[in-house]
Amino acid sequence: MLVAGNSLDRFFVLSAVVLILMLTVFTSNLCFSAEIGNIDFKLINNELYVTTSIKPDKRLSDDLDNGISKEFLIYVDLFRVWKIWPDEFITGKKIKRVLKTDPIKRQYAVTSIDGNLQIEKNFKDLGAMTYYAFNIIDIKLTNTRELESGTYFVKVTVESIRKKLPPVIGYLLFFVPEREFRISADSNTFQLKP
Repeated sequence: MLVAGNSLDRFFVLSAVVLILMLTVFTSNLCFSAEIGNIDFKLINNELYVTTSIKPDKRLSDDLDNGISKEFLIYVDLFRVWKIWPDEFITGKKIKRVLKTDPIKRQYAVTSIDGNLQIEKNFKDLGAMTYYAFNIIDIKLTNTRELESGTYFVKVTVESIRKKLPPVIGYLLFFVPEREFRISADSNTFQLKP
């Protein structure tokens, strides 16, 4: 009887640990309420330029202020609208922004990687750093001369990448998602004619 009670206790403890881990994993994505602002586009000399912004939430700002580095992937994609078929992906850009903070020295740095171009900027103010990191201004997406006439829209997707776990812990906690959040928004549709 003592052995059966001991294994029953282990079962309840193990069940409670699994339940707590599952609740932590599944509710961690619900904590973020960052959103994407208006997606504006303009045509200049047949070049399509896109401007948008990301509005971070309070928790993200607090993490940065407390010295926690963050990594974001920003996708700016052009799609063609079809009535019967799914929307067609035309082209896109991927921008990686790595935000590093040192709250003791009050120094902030953003590394922006766009293809082969890598730019690192240093800031003395958290607000200036987040403004630079979360505003995409006039990014050149494509030349519209190469596109067929039709209805198009721009989709912006933002992912916050979670720091990599050490390999042994990563194997044990395989169910922990690799990203903190993923949000996306679509622009208004627009017509392109040859």
